[in-house]
Amino acid sequence: MNIETNIDFELDRLRRLAWRMDAIFQIPRTPIKIGLDNIVGFIPVAGDLLTALPGLWMINQARKLGASPGTLAYMVLNTVFDTAIGMIPIFGDLFDMFYCANIRNFKALERNLNKKAARAKPVRTTIRTVAWSNPNLLA
Repeated sequence: MNIETNIDFELDRLRRLAWRMDAIFQIPRTPIKIGLDNIVGFIPVAGDLLTALPGLWMINQARKLGASPGTLAYMVLNTVFDTAIGMIPIFGDLFDMFYCANIRNFKALERNLNKKAARAKPVRTTIRTVAWSNPNLLA
């Protein structure tokens, strides 16, 4: 496996986690999507603290993938904001349905890594060889 395959695999894992946490299914006849974050978040305080753990894991994985410090700070603020507001009874649960911090974090990470990839310089991998037609290396 090369590094691109590993990054694609890891991004796919993070994408699936983000959508599971924020948008597993849609409420019929509405654009509202519900995820595990919303369901577990109904448990006062403990539910919101529990749902912060996958977000923190996503941030750690983003760090390992090479996300910029600004993106990591944005992700941390998103997760803290989502957890803090989510602890407010009823309002926090409604807020969680519309804010979708995990999806926002994933999209920010994806944007950041795409920008880094676009700025990356290609690495020259060709090896210079000396032709036998001119064996004099000093010429």
